[in-house]
Amino acid sequence: MDAGESGPDAPAAADAGGALPSIEALRRFVAGSAGRVGKREIARAFRIGPEQRPALRDLLRQLGHDGTLAPAGAKRYLTPGRLAEEMLVVVTGTDPDGDAIARPVAWQGEGPPPQVWMHREPRGQPALAPGERVIARLKRISSGRSAGKYEGRTVRRISQAPGRVLGVFRPSPEEPPRGGLRQPEAGRLVPTDRRQKAEWSIPHGESLDAEPDEVVLAEPLPQAGYGLKPARIVERLGRMGEARSISLISIHTHGIPDEFPSDVLAQAEAAQEVGLHDRTDLRDLPLVTIDGEDARDFDDAVFAEAGPDGGWRLVVAIADVAHYVPAGSELDREATRRGNSVYFPDRVVPMLPEALSNGWCSLRPRENRGCLFVEMSVGADGARHSHRFGRGLMRSAARLTYEQVQDAHDAGSTPDGVPEALLPALYGAFRALQAARSRRGTLDLDLPERRIRLDEQGRIASITPRTRLDSHRLIEEFMVLANVAAAEELQRRRTPCMFRIHAPPSPEKLDALRDFLATLDIRLKPAGELRPADLDAMLRQVADTPMAPQVNEMVLRSQSQAEYSPENIGHFGLALAEYAHFTSPIRRYADLLVHRGLIAGLGLGKDGLKPDAGTLFESLGEQVTQTERRAALAERDAQERYIAAHMADKIGAIFTARISGVTRFGLFVTLPETGATGLVPVSTLPRDQWTHDETANALTGRHSRMSYRLTQPVEVRLLEAVPVTGGLLFAPAGHDAGPADAAGPSRGAHSQRRP
Repeated sequence: MDAGESGPDAPAAADAGGALPSIEALRRFVAGSAGRVGKREIARAFRIGPEQRPALRDLLRQLGHDGTLAPAGAKRYLTPGRLAEEMLVVVTGTDPDGDAIARPVAWQGEGPPPQVWMHREPRGQPALAPGERVIARLKRISSGRSAGKYEGRTVRRISQAPGRVLGVFRPSPEEPPRGGLRQPEAGRLVPTDRRQKAEWSIPHGESLDAEPDEVVLAEPLPQAGYGLKPARIVERLGRMGEARSISLISIHTHGIPDEFPSDVLAQAEAAQEVGLHDRTDLRDLPLVTIDGEDARDFDDAVFAEAGPDGGWRLVVAIADVAHYVPAGSELDREATRRGNSVYFPDRVVPMLPEALSNGWCSLRPRENRGCLFVEMSVGADGARHSHRFGRGLMRSAARLTYEQVQDAHDAGSTPDGVPEALLPALYGAFRALQAARSRRGTLDLDLPERRIRLDEQGRIASITPRTRLDSHRLIEEFMVLANVAAAEELQRRRTPCMFRIHAPPSPEKLDALRDFLATLDIRLKPAGELRPADLDAMLRQVADTPMAPQVNEMVLRSQSQAEYSPENIGHFGLALAEYAHFTSPIRRYADLLVHRGLIAGLGLGKDGLKPDAGTLFESLGEQVTQTERRAALAERDAQERYIAAHMADKIGAIFTARISGVTRFGLFVTLPETGATGLVPVSTLPRDQWTHDETANALTGRHSRMSYRLTQPVEVRLLEAVPVTGGLLFAPAGHDAGPADAAGPSRGAHSQRRP
């Protein structure tokens, strides 16, 4: 029998006479099938004829985007959180018996990826080492304490050479030799990755003269016998706690490419200035760039002037990266591999070499630069009436910062090099666009970012919230308007487009959000009626209250993750039917694809999309989505380590915090000033037996009836700060630890990540 015919809903589908199956029937069928299933198996099982295939395709695509089904390769699906029967996995560590533990490389479910307990390799084959990637045949463990985990058997080893290990070197204590024998090892390597529990042994002669507490890269050595696996140090990266070492840990932990091949560098350095040729001459138009004071690349410039009937003429000009990065070139392949730039407090890992990212593709003031531009006509009500794309040659009139623009606007002054009428026109157009956005009803989360400042020696000087000004919002509105115009233009011309899509929240996530809000006496509309404007109205309701930060965080967690796809389903958060990223091709590969689409669709040159390029867009969308998420994780992990390093000299200090997570093994608390988040283990709570109420997000003492709830303010004492992992450990201030009969934290609770 075909795998598609063995699903539990196959007989019911036959009785349905070829009608589209219900969502629940589809879910049960996919769950009951062995491994991945696709449109062909579903159509056969439910007897869906050719005339219904397009409707089935649209239904499956929507269910994949909203989380009801999980995409599992080209046009195939699994139930969310379930792994395929064969997958690429990466070994992350070993268990106490020395057997390998792995995780799937491509994980699209909720929460952390499932653990895979690998069987030992056949006799004569080397053991799997951390960092190694293999195709594994997986079997779900469905009983006992390991339920939900997987057993894996190696089908094919992808990386024959074990991956490198990043860690902190801890030398062995100096002891006198026994009987003339040397110490068996020079020291230990403590992995920086929290998922790797086992330390490595560094034999004598293999330490590269590393110093205590130095961050190093090591590669595994062959193991003979039992005990810790041996490794050889191959690179020293600096002292733990130094800014350079913190960012390098994140770069290596997440596998972010940080060195360009020589042929890529040569191609970038051979670039030359763009001439006018067939371009529109914009050099007399006073376009300006507006970025943060710590910005490292300038890829967008703006201009505005008053138009007829109280409206506005807007121009957004973007660096012409497509001119310098031809499709299929070495530069293009490297940009595809990186997917995007990654930003750290002390450095940027760019998508393009510096000769382009900070050179010919950066819109430096008073220098000729090639650009793609869109000229837009906006009414007094903020509605876009028309747009026109072109390829131009521009000269930025000024490089401005957000603070500089806001200060000048508030004071009624004009920055040097800027026409007197420009700032009033920019803010006038912004207010019109903001009013249109308000009428449209978008989701505007208030999630403060933290800015980490370093001193001249690379030490952490301060960690402060980033101020969000109207000048930030102004640029955001201009960029959104240009992005929508790009998506509409490509759709109108039937040119392949890499859309930026954002599916509505899944029913399961909305149920969890609704349960949380109910504890605060806040009601939420049913899933089918909920719009971004409803969520935004609720956020405004709690604004300026103690619960606002946590409500914003919980609404964020309820959202689907935005992604890139050639299939358009709209953008829920922005309440837009068509949306694409057009404005940052220096740092996002998806934007470069949109530029090439516009060049091809509008006949603006020979360096646009090739005729068959659209066939690759599905896999490219998956690639750039994954690299974007990889970058976000690396940036977040680096921030956590920077914060832990900043807190390391504050052990024993008392802080006012707010409970940001409640679990059975303890509380997560967040310090409002720095955003530092750490664990309060349940074993440190006052003497009692603590019960976890998932619905109420609370830990309640059985005898005292004392309760710790989400968003509750608490006084905590810092017990531990570990820069190597970014972990922080707290205890309630002024309380004794709980007794032995308290529900203590599970093994490894200190290494649990924020929920």
